[in-house]
Amino acid sequence: MGKNIYTVRSGDGWGSRKEGADRLSKKFDTQKEAINYSREQARKNNSEHRIQGKDGKFRGADSYGNDSYPPKG
Repeated sequence: MGKNIYTVRSGDGWGSRKEGADRLSKKFDTQKEAINYSREQARKNNSEHRIQGKDGKFRGADSYGNDSYPPKG
């Protein structure tokens, strides 16, 4: 499983960043563009994609790898 990918607020725009990285992988004007790019990177890396909201709190996550805690039922 690869490193998690984050969609994060960056100044007046948005960016995609790998877990543990100091710098953005790529910067975007809109959150939607950043989410689309980050989601694709997470799929390629079989990792989790987490989305930061405008308020700075993480509001969602999608897992594209082997889930350590799969849903039951």
